Amino acid sequence: MAMEYSEKVMEHFMNPKNVGEIKDADGVGEVGNAKCGDIMKMYLKIEDGIIKDVKFKTFGCGSAIATSSMATEMIKNKPIKEAAKLTNKAVVEALHGLPAVKIHCSVLAEQAIKKALLNYCKKFNLNIKETLGENFKEEDCKTC
Repeated sequence: MAMEYSEKVMEHFMNPKNVGEIKDADGVGEVGNAKCGDIMKMYLKIEDGIIKDVKFKTFGCGSAIATSSMATEMIKNKPIKEAAKLTNKAVVEALHGLPAVKIHCSVLAEQAIKKALLNYCKKFNLNIKETLGENFKEEDCKTC
């Protein structure tokens, strides 16, 4: 049975944005899903509380690549407190939907970004709640 993918998913899969790595990244987050084999790694460059650059490397299916690409586009040039609020639901909506069996890819994208933000706070010894917002939960950074 073939799955239906939106044009937006196909666009971000075929022409992903922000692919690569940032050698001197301020924050790095890596997550994976042992069940499906997807692995995502996000790199952040942050200046004055703004995500100036974001890159990703994803080993996985087309949905994993598309969600990584879309998630990076959604946080680029945004304040880190705003990026910390990114949800997998927002990524799915921005992609105009995902098949139910691929929703876990959007969860990985959210978790990878949050893990990179947490890494940034720890690397620079910043207060997590002050830097990322009162609602940021470290447990959101756990892998599936």
